Amino acid sequence: MAATPPPAVQDSGTGRPGMAFREFVAFVAAVMATSALAVDAMLPGLPVMGQALGVVVDNDRQWIVTVYLLGLGGAQIFYGTLADRFGRRPVLLAALAIYTAAAALSGLAGSMALMLPARALQGVGAAGARVLAISIIRDRYAGRQMARVTSLAFIIFLAVPIAAPTLGQWILGYAQWWAIFFVLGGFGALVLLWTLLRLPETLHEADRLPIDAARIAGAFLATVRDRQAVGYTLAFTLIVGSIFGYLNSAQQIFSDVFHAAAFFPTAFGLTALAMVASALVNARIVGRFGMHRVSHSALLGFVAIAAVHVAFAWTGGDTLPVFMICQSVMFFCLGLIGPNFGALSMEPLGHIAGTASSVQGFVTTVGGALVGFAIGQRFDGSARPLTAGFFVFALVALAIVLVTERGRLFRQTHGAAAPPAVA
Repeated sequence: MAATPPPAVQDSGTGRPGMAFREFVAFVAAVMATSALAVDAMLPGLPVMGQALGVVVDNDRQWIVTVYLLGLGGAQIFYGTLADRFGRRPVLLAALAIYTAAAALSGLAGSMALMLPARALQGVGAAGARVLAISIIRDRYAGRQMARVTSLAFIIFLAVPIAAPTLGQWILGYAQWWAIFFVLGGFGALVLLWTLLRLPETLHEADRLPIDAARIAGAFLATVRDRQAVGYTLAFTLIVGSIFGYLNSAQQIFSDVFHAAAFFPTAFGLTALAMVASALVNARIVGRFGMHRVSHSALLGFVAIAAVHVAFAWTGGDTLPVFMICQSVMFFCLGLIGPNFGALSMEPLGHIAGTASSVQGFVTTVGGALVGFAIGQRFDGSARPLTAGFFVFALVALAIVLVTERGRLFRQTHGAAAPPAVA
């Protein structure tokens, strides 16, 4: 007998029919994609952007990435509260409008003084899309159906870092650098129109919460006082920071170190593909082995490969194939670390999941952006600063996990269900 299809998404106030299941999955994936596109698509254009905007020191163009990430992380802490008070639809519409307008402003910027505020504002808009996508899924589905929607949307979302640099390179082949931002703005406008025409309000009126400073402060304190939540959030922040360091300096490495600028979009896509593969592997094995065993093993693997990469880089043996292999293996480990560290950090905070998610998203993204910027600013014409950053911060992350677990790795978690992938 064929399985009964999930019900269409209906308006929580009127009961009017909205999106069918497949459209809903595609819509959520598109909302999620806005945040990743705004970084990955413009990476190939960083050199020409720097020249056009009058950047004298090459490393300074990394600010175009970093201020976006700071806006993305900093604004997350507010969107959950606003969406719980005013509903998902109006807040998402506002966030997408900010994203679209800021993308256009970035394309029109004639100097770094204008580009950086526009990019930070684009990050603020993308933060709303990131937070609201998960909230909307949680409103409509629960249990296995929620996991199914999240997994399907995330698989589609993972195609973005694979294809986006190629898209950016293709645009540069036919237009100037500013066209990349107009394409980003066009995509944001399409998702905005899709939301306006097809997304009903998913938060029932009775479930709306007033903005209560005392309640929010209490939930915040509970989040930062829990040993497991804090430990895994900080550890993942350092791993994310090393990945942001890669985002900041990857284009320079492929262009200046390996003299393979044309290969950069393909190389970026291959490393992202490794993370897609590991996300699929994680979904199959975590239920059997548990989140602790899978994530701790992956973290040890990450540290080991980072150490090998440091050895190659500092002895002059870091060729393009070596770099690609090491990065791909570390990205594979990341796909096993991220979802499980995210689930472990949220595990003790189910009663305040919304606030906890906002706080952890803020810490992970803002902290990771600062760590990544510190790594990227050390670029000296070689891959050594990046490899050292991966190794040092992964080692510190391992130390934090050891302290969090009181020296006991690989604890068995009986009956662990596969955590949803972290977008």
